Amino acid sequence: MPYADLHVHTTRSDGSLPLEAVPEVALRDGVDVVAVTDHDRVQPFDGPVVERDGVTLIHGIELRVGTDASQRIDLLGYGLEPNAELEAILESIQENRMERGRAIVDCVESRLGVDLGVTIDSGFGRPHIARAIDAHPELEYDYQDAFDHLIGSDCPCYVPREVPSFERGRAALAESCRLVSLAHPLRYRDPEQALALAADLDAVELQYPYGRDVDRKPVERTLERHDLLATGGSDAHDERLGIDGLSRGAYERLELTADGTN
Repeated sequence: MPYADLHVHTTRSDGSLPLEAVPEVALRDGVDVVAVTDHDRVQPFDGPVVERDGVTLIHGIELRVGTDASQRIDLLGYGLEPNAELEAILESIQENRMERGRAIVDCVESRLGVDLGVTIDSGFGRPHIARAIDAHPELEYDYQDAFDHLIGSDCPCYVPREVPSFERGRAALAESCRLVSLAHPLRYRDPEQALALAADLDAVELQYPYGRDVDRKPVERTLERHDLLATGGSDAHDERLGIDGLSRGAYERLELTADGTN
């Protein structure tokens, strides 16, 4: 079981685990450190690193950005203390998230002839829509089918989000966080291009549950070539933690301590 799970989502974005339940679930699953990395959301923490019921919580964020190669990638920020530029970016993203969410819901409801009964507010994302579709037993789609046939990229009800550029997003995170990492590099359409951008970051997510056999050697070479740190986490969207992550030694090398050293 990993000591630290540094990629966890809650109900503040598209996860199913309430933020207040994270310490209890972490203790249950044997995880000592959790980074809460909700999509495009800051947390109501009183610092970049806090202790809750014997569990260390890292104030984190996952921010999607666009690249010059017409590819979108995700950046993970750790030890977050948001500045004005990041707050402006996030406000714009949340407004667009709700507009986009409504457009996707309208398309799905019209196409399937169903009222999904969803509430669209800050943090709303496609997993909320997929869960709502799955909750209707009369429909032929389950959660994964919703992504595969309705709301995934290139599907009939897909609507793209507006995202900041890599340069703007990276700069805002660098000013607001103690460490910025490239998330799940082997998930992208062009992993090589994504890994090339890591030269401008602090770390790359090495440990990640891809759900398939992957060759991590390109990630390891990138870490070595640019002298980067390795992060890791489960990308939890349900109520299980520690599916993947870092050992205690690997976590301590990140030096995400309360005194701000890095």
